[in-house]
Amino acid sequence: MSEMTINLKIWRQKNTDDPGRFEDYKLGGVNEHMSFLEMLDVLNEDLIKKGDDPVEFDYDCREGICGSCNMVINGKAHGPKHKTAACQLHMRTYSDGDTIVIEPPRAAAFPVIRDLVVDRTAFDRIIEAGGYISVKTGAAPEANLIPVEQEVSNQAFDYATCIGCGACVAACPNSSASLFTGAKIAHLNRLPQGKPERARRTIAMVDQMEKEGFGDCSNYAECEAVCPVGISIASIAEMRREYMKAIF
Repeated sequence: MSEMTINLKIWRQKNTDDPGRFEDYKLGGVNEHMSFLEMLDVLNEDLIKKGDDPVEFDYDCREGICGSCNMVINGKAHGPKHKTAACQLHMRTYSDGDTIVIEPPRAAAFPVIRDLVVDRTAFDRIIEAGGYISVKTGAAPEANLIPVEQEVSNQAFDYATCIGCGACVAACPNSSASLFTGAKIAHLNRLPQGKPERARRTIAMVDQMEKEGFGDCSNYAECEAVCPVGISIASIAEMRREYMKAIF
C-alpha cells in the first residue's frame, strides 16, 4: 500500500465579495486508494487540528450521482479521468510529489459562496422555467400506461442522466450552459407526456438560460469532453432546432 506526499494549491475565498487567492498546502500520508474527496477530508482534519479554517467544498452522494463535487482540478472540470466525477477520482491517478491545483468552476452565473463552493441555483431556475409537465387531473390517464417506444425511452434516459454538476459551464470558454439546458429539454420533449408543451418549454428554458448570464455556445465541444456522464452535444443541436421551430 503506497503512500504519497501531495502538494496542493487550493483556491480560498471567504465569500462572494472577497477577491480570493490560492494557498499552498503540503499533505503527507496520502494513500493511493483514497478518493479525491477523502484526500481533502484528511487535509481538513489537519487544518482543524492546527486551528485553521477547513477548505469548504461541495459533496453529497460521493457516488457520481448528485453532481455536487463540481470542482476544477488542474484546469479541468472534475479532473483528468474521462466520464468520472471528482468524487469518483482516486489518488492512484497521481504520483508522489505531484502538485494539484484545485479551484471552483469559473462563471458569472456561478458566484462563489466560499472556497470551492459555488451557487448553482441558476440551473434550478432554468428547470423551473419549463422543466415540468402540467396535466389536467381527474380523467387524466396514468402516465405509466402511455406506451413509449424503446428507442425514444433510451434516448430520453440518456439525456436524463445529466447530474447538473456544471462541468460543462466550467469547461466552456463562453461559460455556456447549452449542454445542461439542451439535455433537460431533450429529455422531456422526447417523451409523449412532454410533447404537448414542448414549444412553450423550449422557449422558456432557453430564454431563462440567457437571463441567467450564461454565454452562447460556439461548438468548442469542451462540455462534452468533461461531462462526467457523457452527455452528447447532439442535445445542443436538438435544442436549437426545437427553439427555431417553436418561435416560428
